[in-house]
Amino acid sequence: MSQGTTLEQAPEPRRRAQQGAPGLALVVAWSKEEPSRVGEALLLPEGEPRLFGRGEPRGDDPLPRAALVRQRPARAGADGRTLGVSREARPPLATPFLSRAQLRIEAGAEGVRVENLGRCAMLVGDRKVTTALLLPGDTLELCDQLVLLCVRRPGEMPPLYNVAEKLGPFGEADAQGFVGESPAMWALRDRVAFFAAREVHVLLLGESGTGKELVARAIHALSPRGARPLVSRNAATLPAGLVDAELFGNVKNYPQAGMPERPGLIGEASGGVLFLDEIGELPLELQTHLLRVLDQRGEYQRLGESARRTSDLRLIGATNRAPGEMRSDLVARMSLRLEIPGLNERREDIPLLARHLLRRIAARDPGIRRRFFADASLAEGGAAPEPRIAPSLVRALIAHAYTTHVRELDAILWQSLASSDEDTLELTSSVRQQLAIGAERAPAREPAPPEITRELLAAAMAKHEGVKERVWRELGLQNRFALNRLLRKHGIQQGPATDADD
Repeated sequence: MSQGTTLEQAPEPRRRAQQGAPGLALVVAWSKEEPSRVGEALLLPEGEPRLFGRGEPRGDDPLPRAALVRQRPARAGADGRTLGVSREARPPLATPFLSRAQLRIEAGAEGVRVENLGRCAMLVGDRKVTTALLLPGDTLELCDQLVLLCVRRPGEMPPLYNVAEKLGPFGEADAQGFVGESPAMWALRDRVAFFAAREVHVLLLGESGTGKELVARAIHALSPRGARPLVSRNAATLPAGLVDAELFGNVKNYPQAGMPERPGLIGEASGGVLFLDEIGELPLELQTHLLRVLDQRGEYQRLGESARRTSDLRLIGATNRAPGEMRSDLVARMSLRLEIPGLNERREDIPLLARHLLRRIAARDPGIRRRFFADASLAEGGAAPEPRIAPSLVRALIAHAYTTHVRELDAILWQSLASSDEDTLELTSSVRQQLAIGAERAPAREPAPPEITRELLAAAMAKHEGVKERVWRELGLQNRFALNRLLRKHGIQQGPATDADD
């Protein structure tokens, strides 16, 4: 689709095909000469070979040239029609070290077949090869100049129905602090906007380090309560004997003489939002203390006070546990549930996140800024500075199986900052050791969803009577969240409410 063409202008059969099953694409994960191109994609029609390299198309090109685009969702109007441009055509790479005919690339059912035609050596993994079959998650490096990542993504991302604010610059953090251009990240932004506009309690699900607190703050900021208090507390730190005092407060001198009057978390959050992180760590018997105040009337009592109070609060809870491990009556009161994707599910965002984290470090540490950032990057219209990162480190960060996600990525970057000898973040021996330790903790990489058919999934659910813990382990999935995504994709009933994770 050429620049300026919208989905609503495309012929109906073509539009349906573009919005169908995800195809294969190559995403720029690192570029030495043109770092601003990170996140741009080569969208590859299946069975149609393309030429990729430096410079503009010419009449003597033996094949059509693959063109880079910045891909984002279009907006959906009130009538459901898409508005605006969803793919921005980008100029060809100008990197002088690449040949004009550097790669022949062709997407097929199995993966992307790549043949190196140019003068730059091609690395896949750590091997120099002439031809390769790239599967989703694989990277390709061209002679210390460019790293491409193979991913699955649709030709057109689903439109945004709920995001109202102006979209930020490509590849940069948005107004809520979200970083990423992957379909998973845009879907998250749209769901956050939907949740923000609703006045119901929310349960956020996701592994440690996926950004549940960031999502909670975004829901609060975008909601009608955004100007009112956001009260946050880690529920795991609530002492078992003082839960009522911490939550509901107490009158003066109760339960002990000399104690000051306290409004409690419920009172502080009235009119605003209460965010309870790790809510699943509350013992089951203590979870009952929240039930009454989460009902429509919001009733509660302070310790030592006979009169009932009411609190107009909205609860956002977050947990890395399955909802089935919590009290069903508490989970039922949190009508909206949202899974936060981890880095293993949006690997094309890892280079953008790494750059964002390094810029944040450099903003607080002038020494790191002077040593590891290229001053020349400031010359382009006041653009944000670009960190110098070795392509081997970028490839290792993309391939790593994360268990604590953004926290883990941040720690790996710090290790590279501390152990790199010169002015570039390297894949040092201590970084390799840290990655190896993380790999020992991490489960095996999740199989690509297309490998699990609807029939296989339905049979596993029937065999285990809908018990998801058994189903995802039998299918070899990474976790229960991966299973939930497959269930939604294939439209399979997820079982009783107490076991529903979304």
